[in-house]
Amino acid sequence: MLRRVQAAQATLDEFKDLPFKFGERDCVRMTAAHLRRMGYKVKLPPKGSYGSAKSALRQLKARGFGTLAEALDAMGLARIAPAEALAGDVVIGAGDDPLGALGVLLGNGRLIGYHEVAAGACIMQVRKMDIAWRVSPR
Repeated sequence: MLRRVQAAQATLDEFKDLPFKFGERDCVRMTAAHLRRMGYKVKLPPKGSYGSAKSALRQLKARGFGTLAEALDAMGLARIAPAEALAGDVVIGAGDDPLGALGVLLGNGRLIGYHEVAAGACIMQVRKMDIAWRVSPR
């Protein structure tokens, strides 16, 4: 559990307050950084290769995935009931774009993610998680 909390904290430290920018600082890049801290190999398009939700979706489809959830499933992460999620697990909720919104649980009902009214990545209260994945350290 300590490694999970440390990785989530390091992700928070890296992304907190950094302004959102598709392809450079977004929920996918943030989640990938967290997964790498947990020992996973994550392949993403080069930084700056997408600059909007539409072009991000094109990049995702070019890799054979229709959704972010499909991409996380393909990494071998096990889906769990959102109520079972612990610090360091990855969640997805509804977003304003067709991609949805990824977040990393911090614990105590909080997660780090991007929100349209925040200047950058921020700590949010968990309201509704559509899907959760267990991220066990490797």
